[in-house]
Amino acid sequence: MDNILIKSFDIADETKKLSKMKFEIMKLDGYTFNKQTYQPGWRWSQDVKPQVKTDWCEMTHVGILISGQLHIKFSDGTEKDLKPNDVVIISPGHDGWVIGDEPAVFITIEQNK
Repeated sequence: MDNILIKSFDIADETKKLSKMKFEIMKLDGYTFNKQTYQPGWRWSQDVKPQVKTDWCEMTHVGILISGQLHIKFSDGTEKDLKPNDVVIISPGHDGWVIGDEPAVFITIEQNK
């Protein structure tokens, strides 16, 4: 490798705060990194669904859960719990929510098109 590109979430390119969630967004050489912090009580179907107006989250998420716990329920009825250090690919058609009293911190990566 000829070089290394480094940025820090301490100085995010963009920060968005919504109901019970915070997104810190970084763009780096054709990729977008997103540090998502969900507070206890956050649930996609309650906090996001009314804004996006879809029955389920229709995004694919590729990432790692850093701390806290998340529960994912798919439209086919399948359910999974995520714990720290779980690396996941979550397909579209899901709901998700924080389990317990600790915020869940989830880092995702997307290749820009």
